[in-house]
Amino acid sequence: MRRTVTVATLGVLAAATTALLGPGADARQHAPDEDRQAGAIEIGTSDEVDAELSYASTRHETFTYPGAGYVKVHFDEWQLAEGDYITVSDPAHTEVHRYEADSDPGWSTSISGDTAVVRLHTFQGLMPDRMDDYGAKIDAVAHEMTPEEKQESHSKDPLLESVCGQDDQKNAVCYESEEPEVFANTAPVARLLIDGTTMCTAWRVGEKNRLLTNSHCFETSKQARDTEVWFNYSCTTCEGDDVEEPVKVRGDEVLATDATYDYTLFTVDDFEAVKEFGHMELADRKPKGREELYIPQHPDGRPTQVAIGSDRDPAGACQVSDPDYDGYAENSDVSYYCDTSFGSSGSPVLSRETHEVIALHHFGGCPNSGVRSDKLLERIGDKI
Repeated sequence: MRRTVTVATLGVLAAATTALLGPGADARQHAPDEDRQAGAIEIGTSDEVDAELSYASTRHETFTYPGAGYVKVHFDEWQLAEGDYITVSDPAHTEVHRYEADSDPGWSTSISGDTAVVRLHTFQGLMPDRMDDYGAKIDAVAHEMTPEEKQESHSKDPLLESVCGQDDQKNAVCYESEEPEVFANTAPVARLLIDGTTMCTAWRVGEKNRLLTNSHCFETSKQARDTEVWFNYSCTTCEGDDVEEPVKVRGDEVLATDATYDYTLFTVDDFEAVKEFGHMELADRKPKGREELYIPQHPDGRPTQVAIGSDRDPAGACQVSDPDYDGYAENSDVSYYCDTSFGSSGSPVLSRETHEVIALHHFGGCPNSGVRSDKLLERIGDKI
């Protein structure tokens, strides 16, 4: 039976940006700008706490943040007797993450919803006076901000990713019947939750254990291991708010990263759990002018959306504005007016003709832009 969880609909946080270059304008007038910045969205906050699970006294703690979409805890100290373990779960125990005595969890995997219950399970029957140094300490809890808190936070620190004109994005499932290949290519796209508070998008590239996101999302293996990768975080109906149960794995090893071309290639720790969601391929060619596009993504950290229509393009379809657009390097990018928003960083930009990935989205500004796939293949093709 398919499990679902209801989430509050998030309003669009990004205001439309006035375009300096209209569709079809000579975007090559835009020289590479070393000061141009891309950023990842903060959708959560981390609170310091002082909580302890003890063999002698408290065996469980509950952390509740009304309205939060997730809660996760950070363990500062950890010493359990052999055979004992700790669970982090929701109150109904429908989502449970278990950590054995020899674990070193740091940040736990998040619990979807606004409440996390942390419980110590013991079987040794040892006397309390022998267990003074045993147990676990929790020093921080991360949780999602409410929509109002996000609005306030993002208005203070605006990012560049942009909705161009009206927001034409739709839930991925809206395309299940009318655009089956488009819908199929939403499955390999994952929501990233970085260090408990920060959001980006990533996706499986090639058949191996390989995922791509932006280097401005994270750059090191340590950061990857503090990152949750959520597959299947998509709405169940076109107009509804219920979502599929996400499959959550952790990032593992960073294989390659580059700030100029704004990519990070990485692996996950449980590849078998996500192989079923499929993969996409990078196109070994330059995008064509006016080539029609679509972008599956997690804007504002929402369940998977697809930008495919565009009120800024002829015939109402997203398309290439300039295939030789300047990002951090000359001619590194392709530009388009497909709608994106905070959290879309790292999304694949696909051709509607071939369904290959022709760019890795990273900038807004109307036109928005992504690093060209042929430029990426020159640098990481041997690692995919």
